Amino acid sequence: MTMLTDEAVRPATHAKVRILATADRLFYTEGVHTVGVDRIISESKVTKATFYKYYRSKDALIVVYLQGRDRRARELLAELELRFDTPEQRLRGVVAEISAQVIREGFHGCPFINAAAQFTDPTHPVRQAVAAHRDWYGRSVEDLFRGMGHARPGDAADDFFLARDGAFAGANLGDPVGAHTALIRAVQRVLDESSD
Repeated sequence: MTMLTDEAVRPATHAKVRILATADRLFYTEGVHTVGVDRIISESKVTKATFYKYYRSKDALIVVYLQGRDRRARELLAELELRFDTPEQRLRGVVAEISAQVIREGFHGCPFINAAAQFTDPTHPVRQAVAAHRDWYGRSVEDLFRGMGHARPGDAADDFFLARDGAFAGANLGDPVGAHTALIRAVQRVLDESSD
């Protein structure tokens, strides 16, 4: 009787999933414009025909990559909603996650800001995917501030995003500890306004 190894029993990861996982890693670490389709095909171990069967173009793959990153952010917020009772605790949970990201090894900034910097046309599908994410995220954070009773929740959300985007950029440029501490200070100032 032949013994099957775990490797032999486990089905191969579906080509579509492998392509997206490879693109996610390469797009995030090296940039969406830097990485070509041929490299994604090679590292995914698929044929060109298979790639184009699932993703009609590199731009279409970039959109799916950003939608996946957006889905992860939504799942995190949903998890924080279940874990914490109050809007302030949830917002602090968001800040804690951002702080953990900026000091994590391999951090390369915000995938949405990075992608938007390489696509200037606001009508391009990549920019629309970025805008959809930021619109949802902005509304979610504004709702948290509103739930805390902040007098100007829209302004507070704007201040939050300025601090968040600055922390992502500062950490990506080489000062993760400074970015982390500046983010904490800036968000605390915004939170203090809600108790005034």
